[in-house]
Amino acid sequence: MDRVTLQKRTKNFHLSIIELCKHLPYNSIGFEVGKQLIRSAGSVGANYRASVRAKSQADFIYKIEIVLEEADESLYWLEIIQESNLSSFPKITQLIQEAKELTAIFAATDKTLKAKNKNNKLDIRHQK
Repeated sequence: MDRVTLQKRTKNFHLSIIELCKHLPYNSIGFEVGKQLIRSAGSVGANYRASVRAKSQADFIYKIEIVLEEADESLYWLEIIQESNLSSFPKITQLIQEAKELTAIFAATDKTLKAKNKNNKLDIRHQK
């Protein structure tokens, strides 16, 4: 998946989460869960966007790790909403699936980047 497509996908995820949160109960529980979910989902898109402008390979890996953590946190909050019956939003199952897919994409990206980074360090040592 290319960078632009993934940027759009993470942004659309955030927008869909905002729509879901409009259907949470208007009480302290709905407010707190919604606030946490909006922050984590927003962080997925914002930090992925920032990763594109990373200053180095290490900076890129660091930012991808943040995106991975936030995608997994978003999944957690979505599961809480579903399992507690906090909302009957019809697309909750689709959002959970999207959070799982984004988590898997960024976990694979992180793993690949770390493996390449490790191999590059080994190659440099053998060249000396």
